[in-house]
Amino acid sequence: MGKPKQLLAYNGKTLLNIVISESIKTKFNPIVVVLGAYAKEIAQSSDYPEVIYAVNNDWENGMSSSISFGLKTALNINSEIENAIFTVADQVHISTEIIEKLHYVHHTEEKNIVTSAYAETTGTPTLFNKKYFGELLNLTGESGAKVLIKEHSEDTATISFDLGKVDIDTETDYKNLIIP
Repeated sequence: MGKPKQLLAYNGKTLLNIVISESIKTKFNPIVVVLGAYAKEIAQSSDYPEVIYAVNNDWENGMSSSISFGLKTALNINSEIENAIFTVADQVHISTEIIEKLHYVHHTEEKNIVTSAYAETTGTPTLFNKKYFGELLNLTGESGAKVLIKEHSEDTATISFDLGKVDIDTETDYKNLIIP
């Protein structure tokens, strides 16, 4: 996009602050925001004292590096974390309910990966139990954690998040969002 999409506005908040404000309403912590490109600019526009802002200097190595870096940061804060929920900053319809439903399904269905289903695929937000932390820490490349979800399908449950398909990757996506 040529600019930090995390700072685009929707309904009076930046895309990043939408995700942060919904995450803060849950009981889950620590909340780690992994920054890469435009880190300084983004951090200056998002000031939540209950959030840890961590800069991944290897962000150009793909989404996997941010997943690994974020998990390492969270584990350095609390090595006893049982589960990690990964979200992205461009899903404007994320809600506290979606985040909490991941945790609920993890416990009720006894699956160690719970992912969101939308647009005939699965993706973020996704919960991973500590059983998979080692694999998450060793991820590489652009594919993120999708490879783990496919690899461990027998230990994966899904929740419906139809509006998860709305993410902002291009200027056109953003225009379609603000001018439906």
